[in-house]
Amino acid sequence: MSRPIRTAIVGAGKVARDSHLPALAQLAREGEVEVVAAVDVDAAAVAAVRAEAGIPHGYTDLERMLADACPDLVVIGTPPGVHREQVTGALRAGAWVWCEKPPVPSLADYDAILAEEGPEGGPYAAYVFQHRFGSGAAHVRRLLAEGGIGRPLVAQCETSWYRDAAYYSVPWRGRWETEGGGPTMGLGIHQMDLLLHLLGPWREVRAIAARLRHDVRTEDVSVALLRFAGGAVATVVNSVHSPAQTSRIRVDCERATAELTHLYGYRNADWTVTAAPEVPEAEAAAWRDFGADVPSSHLPQLRALVASFRAGRRPPASGADGRHSLELVAAIYKSAFTGAPVLAGEIAPGDPFYTAMDGGAPVLDAAPVSRG
Repeated sequence: MSRPIRTAIVGAGKVARDSHLPALAQLAREGEVEVVAAVDVDAAAVAAVRAEAGIPHGYTDLERMLADACPDLVVIGTPPGVHREQVTGALRAGAWVWCEKPPVPSLADYDAILAEEGPEGGPYAAYVFQHRFGSGAAHVRRLLAEGGIGRPLVAQCETSWYRDAAYYSVPWRGRWETEGGGPTMGLGIHQMDLLLHLLGPWREVRAIAARLRHDVRTEDVSVALLRFAGGAVATVVNSVHSPAQTSRIRVDCERATAELTHLYGYRNADWTVTAAPEVPEAEAAAWRDFGADVPSSHLPQLRALVASFRAGRRPPASGADGRHSLELVAAIYKSAFTGAPVLAGEIAPGDPFYTAMDGGAPVLDAAPVSRG
């Protein structure tokens, strides 16, 4: 077996403790990775994570860690406003990167990172879109690709969560320049990424957004209508006003409906496939057989990244594949601010929404965000 991949973790907060470190620990037990360093500007947080996870070296300076530890892979779990600097720094040091969502606050930032990637064989920067990697999503994507359940016609994508004032007391949240947006960017991007993973490229979006309750500079709710390249249409809701929290995707096809209802992660049991009345039961039963249960989590995506690293190939959720969902977020904001439909590929250098998700608009009051 090849040697373990020398890995460093950047950011010693909640996402590192709850998601990154458990996935890394499992792959370390399997001999795939070795966590050699942790980095955070808070020395006490670094010390706590090192003690908890048995990490040998700690740093408060990313550049120094890159020079001293020479990691093969850097896992980044810091606020999105610093992702561009940290990801490009790691790439320039020759390390692959796995970066938490939201990827970066703008398409310009994303493309700047892409320009820093190596030639064929890496290093590459991938982004955390873990809902693609559960067995349920793989099964439904296969059903759609094989065509037995018919063409997808109508879809619904919902991220209806609840966030209070304490959530937004974190200084970088709710600000365009540091988070890149509100729930559309920071929360709903996961479900929207899964929707695109299932249905393929989107073609057109029309949207509204508003700030209805919270004292933030971004939106706290958005609603969008999507048309996909394959002809399907969809509604997308992203909200932080829902005490009855849910994450949901529903795809109505010609011969069946595939539906997922969960909150922050799913198992096979959270999916249903409902056949049309005329479908033979034996065929419908095969659609409902999801096979072995692989829950959506950071672990299966990290496995895929490690496999890509060892093969020297571009990992999933990187490059153009990682950009689609961020482009959709930018298009939702542009449509909400301008009141006009936005086409895929429209937001390019020279467009104000290419460099900032709010298009460089002035600070907004508590009225609806849309000016259309």
